[in-house]
Amino acid sequence: VQLQASGGGLVQAGGSLRLSCAASGSSFSFAVMGWYRQAPGKQRELVATLTSGGSANYADSVKGRFTISRDNAKNTVNLQMNSLKPEDTAVYYCYAHPGIGFAYWGQGTQVTVSS
Repeated sequence: VQLQASGGGLVQAGGSLRLSCAASGSSFSFAVMGWYRQAPGKQRELVATLTSGGSANYADSVKGRFTISRDNAKNTVNLQMNSLKPEDTAVYYCYAHPGIGFAYWGQGTQVTVSS
Protein backbone atom coordinates (compact mmCIF):
# COMPACT_ATOMS: atom_id res chain seq x y z
CA VAL A 1 0.00 0.00 0.00
CA GLN A 2 1.27 3.46 -0.89
CA LEU A 3 -0.12 6.83 0.10
CA GLN A 4 0.62 9.69 -2.27
CA ALA A 5 0.01 13.18 -0.92
CA SER A 6 -0.10 16.38 -2.92
CA GLY A 7 -1.18 19.98 -2.64
CA GLY A 8 1.31 21.53 -0.26
CA GLY A 9 3.03 24.81 -0.93
CA LEU A 10 3.67 28.36 0.18
CA VAL A 11 0.77 30.64 1.05
CA GLN A 12 0.31 33.91 2.89
CA ALA A 13 -1.44 34.03 6.22
CA GLY A 14 -5.19 34.01 5.74
CA GLY A 15 -4.92 32.02 2.55
CA SER A 16 -6.09 28.53 1.67
CA LEU A 17 -4.61 25.24 0.51
CA ARG A 18 -6.11 21.88 -0.28
CA LEU A 19 -4.21 18.68 0.41
CA SER A 20 -5.08 15.43 -1.29
CA CYS A 21 -3.97 11.88 -0.65
CA ALA A 22 -4.60 8.75 -2.67
CA ALA A 23 -3.99 5.23 -1.46
CA SER A 24 -2.92 2.67 -4.02
CA GLY A 25 -2.24 -1.03 -3.85
CA SER A 26 -5.07 -1.73 -1.44
CA SER A 27 -8.04 -3.98 -2.06
CA PHE A 28 -9.83 -2.82 1.06
CA SER A 29 -11.26 0.42 2.38
CA PHE A 30 -9.52 2.02 5.33
CA ALA A 31 -11.36 2.36 8.61
CA VAL A 32 -9.66 5.69 9.28
CA MET A 33 -7.92 8.16 7.00
CA GLY A 34 -6.54 11.52 7.90
CA TRP A 35 -3.69 13.93 8.32
CA TYR A 36 -0.96 14.54 10.84
CA ARG A 37 1.67 17.26 10.80
CA GLN A 38 5.12 17.85 12.19
CA ALA A 39 6.71 21.25 12.61
CA PRO A 40 10.47 21.66 13.05
CA GLY A 41 11.54 20.67 16.53
CA LYS A 42 8.10 19.39 17.45
CA GLN A 43 6.42 16.02 17.66
CA ARG A 44 4.07 14.78 15.01
CA GLU A 45 0.51 15.73 15.91
CA LEU A 46 -2.97 14.87 14.72
CA VAL A 47 -4.64 17.40 12.45
CA ALA A 48 -7.81 15.60 11.43
CA THR A 49 -9.11 12.08 10.88
CA LEU A 50 -12.26 10.74 9.32
CA THR A 51 -13.70 7.26 9.68
CA SER A 52 -15.32 5.35 6.84
CA GLY A 53 -18.59 5.92 8.66
CA GLY A 54 -18.19 9.68 8.55
CA SER A 55 -17.01 10.53 12.06
CA ALA A 56 -14.48 13.36 12.01
CA ASN A 57 -11.97 14.35 14.64
CA TYR A 58 -10.07 17.63 14.54
CA ALA A 59 -7.28 19.13 16.56
CA ASP A 60 -8.57 22.08 18.56
CA SER A 61 -6.13 24.37 16.78
CA VAL A 62 -7.72 23.74 13.36
CA LYS A 63 -11.40 23.45 14.23
CA GLY A 64 -13.49 25.82 12.17
CA ARG A 65 -10.68 26.39 9.66
CA PHE A 66 -9.90 22.93 8.25
CA THR A 67 -12.31 20.44 6.72
CA ILE A 68 -11.53 16.80 6.05
CA SER A 69 -13.32 14.71 3.45
CA ARG A 70 -12.83 11.33 1.85
CA ASP A 71 -14.03 9.07 -0.91
CA ASN A 72 -14.24 5.56 0.50
CA ALA A 73 -14.61 3.90 -2.88
CA LYS A 74 -11.47 5.60 -4.22
CA ASN A 75 -9.50 5.48 -0.96
CA THR A 76 -8.75 9.18 -1.12
CA VAL A 77 -8.74 11.79 1.61
CA ASN A 78 -8.61 15.56 1.32
CA LEU A 79 -7.94 18.40 3.71
CA GLN A 80 -9.27 21.85 2.90
CA MET A 81 -7.30 24.39 4.90
CA ASN A 82 -8.67 27.92 5.19
CA SER A 83 -7.59 30.94 7.19
CA LEU A 84 -4.09 29.55 7.40
CA LYS A 85 -1.76 30.83 10.10
CA PRO A 86 2.04 30.82 10.32
CA GLU A 87 1.75 28.24 13.10
CA ASP A 88 0.19 25.84 10.58
CA THR A 89 3.59 25.61 8.89
CA ALA A 90 4.68 21.98 8.97
CA VAL A 91 5.15 18.85 6.95
CA TYR A 92 1.75 17.25 6.57
CA TYR A 93 1.49 13.46 6.45
CA CYS A 94 -1.35 11.45 5.06
CA TYR A 95 -2.44 8.58 7.31
CA ALA A 96 -4.56 5.50 6.77
CA HIS A 97 -5.45 2.67 9.11
CA PRO A 98 -7.37 -0.41 8.03
CA GLY A 99 -8.78 -0.98 11.52
CA ILE A 100 -6.54 -3.91 12.32
CA GLY A 101 -2.83 -4.33 11.83
CA PHE A 102 -0.50 -1.51 10.85
CA ALA A 103 -1.13 2.07 9.91
CA TYR A 104 0.19 3.49 6.65
CA TRP A 105 1.86 6.86 6.14
CA GLY A 106 2.46 9.03 3.12
CA GLN A 107 5.76 10.71 2.34
CA GLY A 108 4.75 14.14 3.63
CA THR A 109 4.05 17.41 1.89
CA GLN A 110 5.38 20.78 3.04
CA VAL A 111 2.97 23.55 3.95
CA THR A 112 4.51 26.95 4.62
CA VAL A 113 2.44 29.92 5.75
CA SER A 114 4.15 33.29 5.63
CA SER A 115 3.14 36.15 7.88
